Amino acid sequence: MAAAGQGTALGAEIAKFDRLAADWWDPKGPMRPLHAMNPARMGWIVPRIARAQGRAQGRDPAAARPLEGLRVLDVGCGAGLASEALARAGAAVTGLDAAGAALSAARAHAAAGGLPIDYREGRPEELLAAGEAGFDAVIALEVIEHVADREAFCRCLAGLVRPDGPVFVSTLNRTARSFAFAKLGAEYLLRLLPVGTHDWRMFVRPAELGAELRRAGLRVTDIAGLTMDPLTGRWGTSRDVGINYLVMAAA
Repeated sequence: MAAAGQGTALGAEIAKFDRLAADWWDPKGPMRPLHAMNPARMGWIVPRIARAQGRAQGRDPAAARPLEGLRVLDVGCGAGLASEALARAGAAVTGLDAAGAALSAARAHAAAGGLPIDYREGRPEELLAAGEAGFDAVIALEVIEHVADREAFCRCLAGLVRPDGPVFVSTLNRTARSFAFAKLGAEYLLRLLPVGTHDWRMFVRPAELGAELRRAGLRVTDIAGLTMDPLTGRWGTSRDVGINYLVMAAA
């Protein structure tokens, strides 16, 4: 959820997620919705990265580490929930974020778990300017609704992935339902997130995101909703993109 991108960055957003750094890895803390949804979103993303690289997950002894040897960039990685899942799948992960305190938490947690993740403080265009493109896959999860210039952000994602590599974005749709559930419900009624975590006006409709990705040279190849079962609290993927959703794009 951390903000990323110079020219796209909002200082208030970076500071907001830095303040949450100490509690990021508490599954019952302010980031508990991310902890709950992370298995579902990574369960959707990891096999698609593997298939994009010609790997049939589940058909060989290396299936437990389907991303072995692949370079994956996690933009707006925060304290590393997605980065660690990618690393456990075998990827060589670079986690990028502009929030220094969140990165400190990420480094400490990865070190405690023996995960060699390369965490860097910075913005995607800085990585691009340094010539560090060519990643096998790029992900940006719960980030784009926190940046000021979405088109510039999408151009950075497109520039950082290798020509035949996938880009994954997850975000919140700007609908009446998302206002009711993701903003009012999650922040004010259920207190699942700190008040002020999201600005509903910055939520992104799928058509808007698709157009921005196209202008960056990418086309949407897959889309899925992220939905929670209200009885169990478990998250899964579905066709319902009315609140949370995932997009896969490629050149």
